[in-house]
Amino acid sequence: MLLKALVVALAALAITGSQADVSTDQVADAYWKYFTQVSSSAKEAVGQIQQAEISQKLNTLIQDNLQNVNLYAGDLQKQLIPFATQLHSQLTQDSEKLREQIQLELEQLRLKLSPYADEVHKQIIKNVEELQLQLTPYAEELRTRIQDNTEELRKQLTPYAQEIQTKLQESVGDLQTDLTTYAEELQKKINKNVDEVKEKLTPYADELKAKIDQSVEQMREDLSPYAQDVQDQLNHQIDLMAFQMKKNADELKTRISEKAEDLRLKLTPYTEEIKEKLNGNAEDIRQRLSPYLEDLSNQMNQRIEEFSQSVSPYGENLNKMIIQKAEEMQQKLSPYTVGVQDQLEVLEKEVRDKITSFLNSGI
Repeated sequence: MLLKALVVALAALAITGSQADVSTDQVADAYWKYFTQVSSSAKEAVGQIQQAEISQKLNTLIQDNLQNVNLYAGDLQKQLIPFATQLHSQLTQDSEKLREQIQLELEQLRLKLSPYADEVHKQIIKNVEELQLQLTPYAEELRTRIQDNTEELRKQLTPYAQEIQTKLQESVGDLQTDLTTYAEELQKKINKNVDEVKEKLTPYADELKAKIDQSVEQMREDLSPYAQDVQDQLNHQIDLMAFQMKKNADELKTRISEKAEDLRLKLTPYTEEIKEKLNGNAEDIRQRLSPYLEDLSNQMNQRIEEFSQSVSPYGENLNKMIIQKAEEMQQKLSPYTVGVQDQLEVLEKEVRDKITSFLNSGI
């Protein structure tokens, strides 16, 4: 299923070009997830990339799904299939060889920096502390944004539920029609306010990525004087660190969006249940609906509070993960044994960089 989703994304890009709803980042993400999610462990994921069967399946599905699109897409198809094969061949080097390559790069970097070990150590600690200071206000800001937005959501929805209760008691007209209209309006308010929550919270991740870029460039500038003969190796490690940091920020955006959609799914049934109770005469409707409406505001508030509680720790947790990546960078500059996770991080960045570069140049 994941592989088919990847091909659909590729087809969308082929058909509509750079203006497609599907971004190159999404295609790269789907491509990478295919390799890793078919495995039950990180070690198996490295091995999966070495299986020719994967590229064969990918090539077949690309060809099957793109063969009927327009001529422009046909030209891109001719590039996509060999690209998939080429990318696979570049990634299928023996995992032990890849581990040795990473280990050699780190060892060269460590040896070059060893005469300045104390200075480098102090400089990285300084960079990590500065990054932590810069990130702390962002976590607090996200928590404040969540509190403000969920409170606004309560203010918008709770009175409306009370209005429906009042209308139920006071209406002398067509109660079914009146309350159906109210239920539909309540759904519109739910959709509008959940969308606003997403719009106001997700930019946080982009702001954080900009701060990460700034901090990473400062670290690069601070460490460069110690690594003049191994600048490429240093840049590679710093770029890997930055990639993982910003990946965590992107995942934050995804999680917030998913939680907001989950909130929408939990609130929507309330309006549907109101409609389901609007059968029969006015007295029957009042008897069925009145007890339900009395607790409706509490129920919606509980769902909103659950959303707030689940999302509020995200900023602080993200900051911890980002700091952890900076600390791992420091560990790699000491005697260090490369593991499977290091291999995966290198491979993932290569996959995403190559696919994004290819699609941007191809469309």
